[in-house]
Amino acid sequence: MSIKAGIGFRKDFAEEFLSGSVLKPGFLELAPENWMKIGGYWKKQLNQLAEMYPITAHGLSLSIGSPDELDMDFLKNVKHFLEEYNIEIYSEHLSFSKCDNAHLYDLLPIPFREDAVKHVSQRIKQVQDYLGRQITIENVSYYTPVAAEMDEATFITNVVKEADCKLLLDVNNVFVNAFNHNYDAKTFIENLPLDHVEYIHMAGHTKVSPSLIIDTHGEAIIDPVYELFEWTLERVNQVPVLLERDFNIPEMEEMQNELNNLEAIMTKKWEAKNVIENRNI
Repeated sequence: MSIKAGIGFRKDFAEEFLSGSVLKPGFLELAPENWMKIGGYWKKQLNQLAEMYPITAHGLSLSIGSPDELDMDFLKNVKHFLEEYNIEIYSEHLSFSKCDNAHLYDLLPIPFREDAVKHVSQRIKQVQDYLGRQITIENVSYYTPVAAEMDEATFITNVVKEADCKLLLDVNNVFVNAFNHNYDAKTFIENLPLDHVEYIHMAGHTKVSPSLIIDTHGEAIIDPVYELFEWTLERVNQVPVLLERDFNIPEMEEMQNELNNLEAIMTKKWEAKNVIENRNI
């Protein structure tokens, strides 16, 4: 069995993806906002990449928790992009980034409240009806809860189940939130709807003080996050796993080593799980 992790595509090292001399991911992830309606040189590059790799789409601008109406022109472009490149997974963040038509350029937390569950779930359903597919919603990092009436795991579970969507489980975000808000990461994950997990993200973070770490995607994955990842894989089905590295880009060999580490854990856990399941058939 060949189990490969993916990586986020960055124009900074586009030629590396095309040549394949060092980086050898199983798939690429794109932010659709950066590629929709693009032409010229980068359109040709994107077409080449799509012939070489499966592509997933991870959005930044849907603002699913916003009080504003959904941007249907934006969704029209997303739908065309997903269909043009045969993209099976379209994920977004369980957050909001727009209010009163002003883009906030950050992913802000949604209050963990029952009225927010109903609001967000209805918007996810509206998106899914328009796109004609389930979408995948990511648990986000946050640094202060807002008017919470329930815990974060309950909020995520209620949204996913009421909207009938999929879950993108960002293991590093769980680690960051557990550290910053003083809860147990494994208990949190156990309380999520793990049968809905369709996609996993892994990344590094930055510790800025003894009591605060920031989800930066700019550092290597640390051992405790790898350990949480390995523990998590025992509890979810085999799904695509992505390495996120958005800035402070290291040498290509270092990123490939991180992909290798993820793939070794994935192979170890999922091959063993497949053997056990086959024995029980």
